[in-house]
Amino acid sequence: MSDPAPPAFDVAALADQLQHDPAAALAALEATAQRGDPQAQFLLGQARMEGRGIAPDAAAAVLWFERAANGGLPLAMNMLGRCHELGTGTPINLALAAVWYRKAADAELDWGLYNLANLLGTGRGVPRDDAAAFALYLRAARLGHAKSMNLVGRCLEDGIGVPADPGAAPAWYRRSAEAGDFRGQASHASLLLAAGDIDGAADWLRRALAHGSASFLAHVRPSLAASPHPAIRALVS
Repeated sequence: MSDPAPPAFDVAALADQLQHDPAAALAALEATAQRGDPQAQFLLGQARMEGRGIAPDAAAAVLWFERAANGGLPLAMNMLGRCHELGTGTPINLALAAVWYRKAADAELDWGLYNLANLLGTGRGVPRDDAAAFALYLRAARLGHAKSMNLVGRCLEDGIGVPADPGAAPAWYRRSAEAGDFRGQASHASLLLAAGDIDGAADWLRRALAHGSASFLAHVRPSLAASPHPAIRALVS
């Protein structure tokens, strides 16, 4: 008699269990990952990276991401690219980061498209190609990627990789803002401010400040503090 088939791997249930009771989830997760399931390998890599229920080990996480990426999981391809870009658990290798981002992009993963576009737009690890970067941002934006929507607007406004079309930029900024990207919210607010809608601009800036990154806040706070509009200055007072 053959051995019974292993139980089906419930990705959502294990991902939830990792959040709330990581130690209890790891044994089942590792057994499934060892059997070659890419989604389990990816989740185990995340647990290893973040130290959820197990000692953090970035190098071990990279190995699991690599197995999952080679198993065809786009999320793992993108994460492996990120590790190579930032030097997390492995030496920085921008050319290799671009290879994995491209694989994720070819699978139409929005983050893969965005991350590859960032490398192309800055010439890191690949020759700079603004037109290719814009095309990738646009593909990601059409998939609903909020950060890419903002950059599509920026490229259209400034003519980066595409003929300038300032009239088309505001709609992309608004879409990015409504989708929750803090930079998109700031871009949209800037146009509202230029149009004289101080209250509308203040509302979107308030949202951007609430969840902006540290580098974003350090950049934007001085300009808001110097605004001629009291409602805008009050946001950082």
